[in-house]
This record gives sequence, structure tokens and C-alpha cells, in this order.
Amino acid sequence: MKKFTSVILLILSLTMIVSAMTVGVGASSAYQTYTYSINGFALYSPDAYAAEQALIYTDMGLPMDLKNPKDMITDKEGNIYIADTDNNQIAILNRYFEFQGYITTFFNGAGNNDKLVAPQGVFVTDDSIWVCDTGNNRLVEFDKKTRDFKQIIDPPESQLLSDNAAYKPVAMAIDPYGRIYVVSSSTNQGIIVMNSEGAFVGFIGAQAVTISAWEILWRSFQTDAQRKASAQKTSVIYNNIAISEEGFIYVTTSGIEEKSVANDITNKVRDGKFMPVKLLNPSGDEIMRRNGFWPPAGEINFKNSGGVSTLVDVATGPEKTWSVVDTKREKIYTYDFNGNLLFAFGDTGTMLGSISNVCAIAYQGTKMLILDSGSKSLIIYNRTEYGDMLIQAIAAENSLDYDYAIQCWEKVLQRNSNFDAAYVGIGNALYRSADYEEALEYYEKAYDTQNWSESYKMVRKEWMSVWLLPIVALIIVLIVLIVKFLGWAAKVNKRVATDGRERKRFWEELIYGFYVIFHPFDGFYDLKHEKRGSVRASLVFIALTILSFFYQGIGQGYVVNPTGATSTLWSQAISILVPLFLFVLANWCLTTLFEGEGSFKDIFIASSYSLLPLILFIAPATLASNWVSLSEVQLVDLLIGIAFVWTIMLLFFGTMITHDYPLFKNLIIILSTVVAMAFIVFLVLLFGMLLSKLISLATNIVTEIQYRA
Repeated sequence: MKKFTSVILLILSLTMIVSAMTVGVGASSAYQTYTYSINGFALYSPDAYAAEQALIYTDMGLPMDLKNPKDMITDKEGNIYIADTDNNQIAILNRYFEFQGYITTFFNGAGNNDKLVAPQGVFVTDDSIWVCDTGNNRLVEFDKKTRDFKQIIDPPESQLLSDNAAYKPVAMAIDPYGRIYVVSSSTNQGIIVMNSEGAFVGFIGAQAVTISAWEILWRSFQTDAQRKASAQKTSVIYNNIAISEEGFIYVTTSGIEEKSVANDITNKVRDGKFMPVKLLNPSGDEIMRRNGFWPPAGEINFKNSGGVSTLVDVATGPEKTWSVVDTKREKIYTYDFNGNLLFAFGDTGTMLGSISNVCAIAYQGTKMLILDSGSKSLIIYNRTEYGDMLIQAIAAENSLDYDYAIQCWEKVLQRNSNFDAAYVGIGNALYRSADYEEALEYYEKAYDTQNWSESYKMVRKEWMSVWLLPIVALIIVLIVLIVKFLGWAAKVNKRVATDGRERKRFWEELIYGFYVIFHPFDGFYDLKHEKRGSVRASLVFIALTILSFFYQGIGQGYVVNPTGATSTLWSQAISILVPLFLFVLANWCLTTLFEGEGSFKDIFIASSYSLLPLILFIAPATLASNWVSLSEVQLVDLLIGIAFVWTIMLLFFGTMITHDYPLFKNLIIILSTVVAMAFIVFLVLLFGMLLSKLISLATNIVTEIQYRA
């Protein structure tokens, strides 16, 4: 009896240990949920959806295993419809994932026995089940309740359809007005649109095709026969479609050139021309909002992970959210209607929630359903408390309840302080409540310059309404002072030029810089021959240039420098002195060999005086950057651009006058100077490497001698 009791206790102990291990394994997630910052860094977040179970055919009560399933959709009651392609049927489950029946064979309109062949798409309305009968090149409608045959829509007929293009419907959707939208795997003219009777209406959403300048030039030299024989640029083909309650159409494609997609993601292009997911209105216009940190296109950090996402399906979720699936990474990306990435998750593996080969996605209330053709399973994810918080916040925004939206976003931040979109959400709510100054603080936390700029415009408008007259008066005074100063400087320069004094005062040498920048030919000539400038004045101009760029590094406005990056006086000094010294040295070396009349000192003085436009424009442009909005930053860039162009022109003409070169020869010398600067840098680096190796060799010899001694 004791022995039997011991065995029972041992079995119970082992059972408890195994159970504990199972719980421990189940507690760990098969994937990491994350979002992206405005700088493209992945930010981990709590799971918005947690895997509940993965059902194979026996779990769902299906008579046979799924075979290459392609599509899935749910209806308002939560029933699930799966396109079981290679089994030539549509599998129907109830909301509890229990098998209800198949649609496979039927009696058609002629009373003949008919059947589905390789159906790849399925769509459900309130009254009907629509099937993309791909193998038979047609659409078939069945009654939703009885599953009886209703009608067949054969391939559309129109002169707009290409003669050599086969009709292969793989996905479809129907809007609230009965219009039918069909994705054909062999049609590159866009989405096929038919009316409720199946009559062809037209195409919408054809993908733009780009031809390079080289291709245009090359084709201009080709004969008609060569043009026909050459590869033609054709629009890409869509692979899936979904429709929102409002009748807007989401479409995905994996056929756009990866280089074009990558370029638009990297440059944050908002027009969607080369995006793999688009939102179309019934007229075919692209209307997707891409107001997030990055345009919706799946993976952002794609350079080190196999390239851009391969999107194969899209589904609409609660509160105008929507999700796309990436079959390259087996991930799901979910966005709000404004294009903000709410969360991304998914990975391969063997744990619960892992995906082998995602092929379809659908929502069922608070659940997200993933159809995995690799494991032939239906993976069910439940929305977590964190996911509920996100939906509540978005719902509050959609219902214009901004106070409640702020509360919801604050709860989200308590769970996930890395979620920058929550700061933006609070900022938006404050902005719509006319609390513009506080909205600025939240936009700044997310580095959202676009919304920050809109809020700042309102703050500036309120401020200008109070201080407009003093500001206008100040601007007028500044203009008058500048005009007076330039007039006084002109008189001083004219007087100094005629007074016959050989030794100029220091302040007169500084004032002469204003004559040089407005009269470069006479100015640089007198700078050399009449000794109107000096090394001491040149050093002042260089010092002021360094200070101007240092101020730019620490004083730029938020809209220009949202991250608050700063620079040091030392780094700015190096960035000015090294290029200037290299230019003077390289130019002196070359002009000594090519009959240049200027000395090293002359080149140095002329180059230093050429920096004056940078001094005059950089500081005011930096000050102005604190007052402009994002749409006005171009004005700041214009000021800086004028300063650099002016300086480069002064360097060019200063070199020409100093060395008495003709225009073309001076151009050659300037270009050669740039090459010589690069060569000097190369020599310095080479010498540094050799010196480093010599020091290392000497150190090793000394160490060896000490060791042997």
C-alpha cells in the first residue's frame, strides 16, 4: 500500500511539474509587438493581440484538411468563409469556428450540374456569398442562408479589355451600392468595376508607370519594329482587395519595383504613387491619408531584413483601422485611418501565434483571424487590454470627444511610454480643443513637426494679433538702419579711397568688406593692390563666420531641428578652418605653377573677405527659423542658399582678380583647386597611417628589446 501511494504521489508531482513548464512556455509570446519612431527605430510595445489558439481542420470539424487556402472573410454575424482553393470549395464556419458546410457543386442557371474550380476569393454581403471561381474565369453568387445558386457573372466584355489578357478573378468586393470590384491576376489595367448586374463599367486605380529619361531618349532612335519587339512598360497587377463600411477600397500589390517602394518609404513620400497598399474612392482616386511618421507600407527597417514587405492581403478593422499582412516576414501591420502605425507583430516558429505562410486576414469582433496556408491552420488572436485602450482612444477621436480621447491616450502612455502616436493623439485632441500651446508640448515629445507647425501657426496668430504693430514698426526701423549703415559704409569707403593714407585703420578695413561683396571686381583689385584689407581683418571675418555657424548649431528653431541636436564651438571652428586652409594652400600651390600673381597672403585675405555673406545671412536665418512654420522653412533655406552662392561667387571672382586670370582659365584653376584639396587630404591621411605604423613598429622594437634584456 505504501509503495502504491508513493507511485501515485510521484505521478502527481510529475504532472504538476509538466503543467508548470507548460504554463511557463505559454506565457512567453511567439512574437514581439512594436511600432516605429519618427527616426525609424523600432519601439517595443505591449501586445495588442495575443494568440488564443491555432485550429487545424479536425479542431474545426472539417471533413478534410485545407489544401492551399487563398482567402478568408467574415460576415456581420461572425461566420467565417474560407476559399479552400485546391479542394475546389468554400468552407463555412460559424462564429464558434465550427464547420457548417461546403459550397462546391451546384445546379447552374441552365439546370446543369456545375462545380467550383480552384476558387481563390470569397466575399459576403448581407444576402449573398460571392465566389471568385478562378479556374472557371467567372464570379458565382450563392444565397447566404440556403447556399443555393443565384447567378453566374461571366468574363466582362469591352473594347477597353486587352485582347491577349485572360480574365482570372482572384479577389473581389462589393460596395454598399452594389458595385462589384474585381481583382484579376492577369489584368494590369487596374481594378475591374461592374454594376450590380455584372455589366462592365470600367477600370479604376491603375498603377502609374514611369519611364526614365534614358529610355525615352533610346526609344526615339528605335524603329517601329524595334519598339514593338522591346519590352513594354506595363502597370502592375493588384493581388487583393477589401472594402470599408463607407465604400472606400483598399488594394494591395506586390508587383511594384522594390527600388521605387524603398525610395518612397525612405523619403517619406505621401502621394502613394509607389506604395504597395492604396485606398481608392469609387472613382478610383487615391485618397489614403499618410499622416503618420512613415507611409503605410509594412516594414520600415527593410534594408537589413530582406527588402520591402510583400503585402498579400488587407482587412478593415474597428474604428476605421486596417491591417495588412507581409508574407515575406509573416507579420501583421495595423494602422489607423490617418496612416499612423498602431502596432506590428508576427514571426515564424513553432510556438502558439507563430505563422508559417500567411495568406489571409480578417476581423471577427475583438478577434483577429489569420489564415496560415503553411500550417493549414486558422490562428485566432484576442485583442488585449492594451489593444482595447488603443481602440477606445481612436473611437473617442472619431466621435470628437477630445477630453475622453486625452484620457484614453494617457492610459495608453501609462502602458507604453514609447508609443509616440499617443503623444500625437493627445496633441491632436488639445489642438481641436484650441489649447494650442499645450498641444505643442506633446507634438515635441513625438518629434512631430507637421502637426507642431499647424499648432504653432495658431499660437503665432494669437501672438501677432497683439504685437503686430510693434513688429511692423521694428521691421521698418531695422530696414532704415540697414540702409543708413550701408550708405554710411559707402561714404567711408569712398573717403578712405581718396584720402591717400597708406595705413588704414582697423575698423576701415572691416568696413571695406561691404564694398567687396557689392563690387567684387574693383573690391578685390583694391584689396590686393591698394592694401585696403589686412590679415587682422581677415581673422575677424573668419572668427565671425565660426560664431555664426556655432549660433546656427545651437539656436535653430524646433521645426528645423526637432531633436534638439547641438554642436560645439570647436567642431564649428574645425569645419570652417580646415576647408578654408585647404583651399588657400591648394590654390597657392597651383597658381604658383600656372603664372598666378597672388601671394599666399593675398589668397588668404581674398578668401576671408569672401565669407562676409555667410556672416550676414546665417545668423538672421537661424533667428528666423524660430518663427517659421514647416511650410515656411523654405524661406530660411533660401536665405542660407543665397549666402553660400554669394560666397562661392566671391571666391571665384576673388581668385580671378587676385591672380589676373581670364574667366575660362580661372574656372579650370578653381576646379583643379578642389581636386588638389582632395589630394592633400589623401596625403595627410597616408602620412598619418605611415606615421602610426612607424610608431607601432618602434614601440614593438622597444618592447622586444626590454623583453630580451
